[in-house]
Amino acid sequence: MAESQAEIATTTAAKGPMSYLSGSLTSGGFCAVAVVITLKLVAYYSAHPPHYSQRFAQSIATALKTLIIGSGCVATFSFGLVSIGLMLLFLQSIFQNDAKPTA
Repeated sequence: MAESQAEIATTTAAKGPMSYLSGSLTSGGFCAVAVVITLKLVAYYSAHPPHYSQRFAQSIATALKTLIIGSGCVATFSFGLVSIGLMLLFLQSIFQNDAKPTA
């Protein structure tokens, strides 16, 4: 069992700078999409506030609106942070590869 895990570890290719760059660009694209969707949600809910005669229904509508907009903001922040982190990792891997002497 230990030998097969060691073989798998040695045959698995290491992540390279292009992997970090593609991940960063993908996450940045998702972040841009999340920003657009979140801004459209905010604009929609600003233009169409809930109008209910019962306080309980008004409270539920407001809570749901807050959850939807908050989820959009969390998605935007998460994708943006991942994109920045992967871009920094890409830059670090580029500079570390340049600093290593070749044999």
